[in-house]
Amino acid sequence: MTREKTTIPDLRARKGQGQKITAVTAYDATMARLLDEAEVDILMVGDSLGMVVQGWDSTLPVTLDQMVYHCQCVARARPRAHIVGDLPFLSYQASEEQAVLSAGRLLQEGHAESVKLEGGRTFAPTIRRVVSAGIPVMGHLGLTPQSVHAMGGFKVQARSEQGARELLADALALESAGVYAIVLEGVPSEVAALVTSRLSVPTIGIGAGPETDGQVLVCYDLLGMYRGRAPKFVRRFAELGDGVVEAARSYRSAVQDGSFPGPQHVFGMSQGEQLPEELRYGGDGEQP
Repeated sequence: MTREKTTIPDLRARKGQGQKITAVTAYDATMARLLDEAEVDILMVGDSLGMVVQGWDSTLPVTLDQMVYHCQCVARARPRAHIVGDLPFLSYQASEEQAVLSAGRLLQEGHAESVKLEGGRTFAPTIRRVVSAGIPVMGHLGLTPQSVHAMGGFKVQARSEQGARELLADALALESAGVYAIVLEGVPSEVAALVTSRLSVPTIGIGAGPETDGQVLVCYDLLGMYRGRAPKFVRRFAELGDGVVEAARSYRSAVQDGSFPGPQHVFGMSQGEQLPEELRYGGDGEQP
């Protein structure tokens, strides 16, 4: 039976049904194809590419043009998974009109199927405007990487009673504004469970415990390919980074000892064709 395309109604219908949503970041067509073959539900083209692809220490340098490009790469894989594109820093904060135009670019040019943006009650009017333009929006609360300097670093949020109340108020405001799901990042498990229980839209956790309606991880983290220090919430489901290093070392050795390329890796001339002697022997027909 052919797997059908995952849609927003499909994802919303998972709420409270016991079947968790699985999301993984993807930034290129090859990774998108592999993850889609694994039947994950969401491919999230995250501005996390600023750190794991571009090598920056935050997501702030990522531009809208770059996000459009990476969404295009993922979309060309024609995945059955739902494609979400992140709105990067300063692509939606200036005005509601800017947010609509930026979100529209991710759908029209990038071929994403929805957008994700960070922020709570302050951005509820912006979300409402984007949704009213026919663009589905996923919210993002808790540890919001675009606010890393305001938060004083990548720190767990909502660890106090007041913080938990604020997070819940933000989540309810986003739901009222029309989001179809909310990412909860870097919050205590019991707070994420509270928010999840109070919402009618799915929550997708990352560093938010097991009680959310789904989970998301960065692809390089779950595959064990990111060599930096992994956050506490990351589980490495493979150690492909070690495999890449070993494969590259084997390649280097094979090139140096002459075993690669071997006879099975080379091409010959067409049948009945051969190089004339003057070419083989330097143009004068004499062997060196």
